[in-house]
Amino acid sequence: MIRRSPALLAGLLLLATAIGVALRWWLRPLPGEPTLLLEPARYADLPGWQEDDPRPALAAFARSCARLFDRPADEPFGREPSFGRVADWRIACSVLSASAEAPIGPAEARARLEAVLRPWLATDRGAPEGLFTGYFEPVLEGSRRPDARFRHPLYRRPGDLVTVELGRFDPTLEGRRIAGRVEAGRLVPYYSRAEIDAGALAGRGLELAWVADPVALFFLHVQGSGRIALAEGGTIRVGYADQNGHPYRAIGRDLVEMGALSRDEVSMQSIRAWLAAHPERTFELLHKNPSYVFFRELPSSEEGAGPPGAQGVPLTPGRSLAVDRRFVPLGVPIWLDTTAPSPEGDRPLRRLVVAQDVGGAVRGPVRGDLFWGSGPEAEYAAGHMKSRGRYWLLLPAALDPTSGS
Repeated sequence: MIRRSPALLAGLLLLATAIGVALRWWLRPLPGEPTLLLEPARYADLPGWQEDDPRPALAAFARSCARLFDRPADEPFGREPSFGRVADWRIACSVLSASAEAPIGPAEARARLEAVLRPWLATDRGAPEGLFTGYFEPVLEGSRRPDARFRHPLYRRPGDLVTVELGRFDPTLEGRRIAGRVEAGRLVPYYSRAEIDAGALAGRGLELAWVADPVALFFLHVQGSGRIALAEGGTIRVGYADQNGHPYRAIGRDLVEMGALSRDEVSMQSIRAWLAAHPERTFELLHKNPSYVFFRELPSSEEGAGPPGAQGVPLTPGRSLAVDRRFVPLGVPIWLDTTAPSPEGDRPLRRLVVAQDVGGAVRGPVRGDLFWGSGPEAEYAAGHMKSRGRYWLLLPAALDPTSGS
C-alpha cells in the first residue's frame, strides 16, 4: 500500500486548483462575446404598443403555455436563472390563455398583458439594435417516386448521425452542440452538402420524396419546413428533423464577395435570379454552404396554422419568432420594433410576437427571424427582410432578471 505524505497531498491539491483556474480562464467569456443584458422599461416606451391588436399573439402564447403546464413547477424556465422557474410563469399563462379564448377587444387584451407582464429592453452588452429577417413555408413540386424530372431527394434523418449536447459534459458549454458520425471508434464530421449531393446517402432508403428544382430544395433547407405538392396527387408537409452539424454559410455573402451582387441587392429572389442566369454554376454556389437539413413528414395541422416550431407548437404567421435559444427561452412574449419589406418600400413593423422557433442562422442576443406563413406575399416578405430593429422581452411582473437571483 502506497503511503501518501502530507506534502504529496498538498502538491496534488495545488495542481488540481491550478488546473481548475486554467480551465475557467480558458472557457471564460471573451470580451467581445455576445451577452444578453436586460434594461427595465415601461409600456409607454414600446413604439406602437397602443396600435397593435395583440390577440393573435395571445393565441400563439396560449399554445406555448400548454407546453409549459406539462413541465415541473421548479424547473428553470430558460437556460439563465434570470428567467426564473416554470412556477414564475404560470400565473401569466393562466390569465393570458383565458384571455385568448375570451371575446375581448384589443384594448382589453393589452390591459391584461400589462397586468401580468413587464417589458425589458434586450441588449447585446448595452447595444439594443440587432438584425431581423423572415422565413416562410414554401411549396415545392415533387413526387414519392424518382424519375427524370423529380430526381433531387429530401432525406430523412440518417441513423448514423450522432448529435452531442456539450453541456451534458461541461456546464460551461450549455447550449452548444456538435454532430458527426462514428468511424473507427472516433466521432468525425458528418457528410457535407457536397458529399450528400454526390450520393453519400444514396441507396439507404432515407428518401422522403423527390423534387424537381434543386434551388427550391436548397431554400427549403434554409426555411426548415414546407409543403410538397405531389405529382401523384395530394400534398405532404415536411419539417426539420435534424442537421448535419456543419456551420451555416450564407451564399448571398459569397455572391457579394464575387462581385455578382451588391450587399443591398441580396435577397432570396435575387439569389434565385442569379442562379437561373448561371445554371452551370448552381451547385458550385450551393455547395459553399456545407450545412444540410434532414426532414420528417408532419401530420396535418389546424387550418391556417404553420408547421410546428422548435417548441413543438404550430407557428402563427406574423406572430411566431425564431430566436437564439442560448439567450432567449422559447415561449417568451416579445414586443418587436423593426421594419418589413413591401413592393412600395419598407414599412414599420411593431407588434407582439412569441419566441417559438430557432434557426441555424439566428445567432445573438438581439436577433430574430419572423415566420410569415405561406404564399406569394409571405415569400416576398421573407425573401427581402433584413431589417435593423429592437425588441423587448415581456416577463412576469414579479420577476426581476437583474437581481442576480
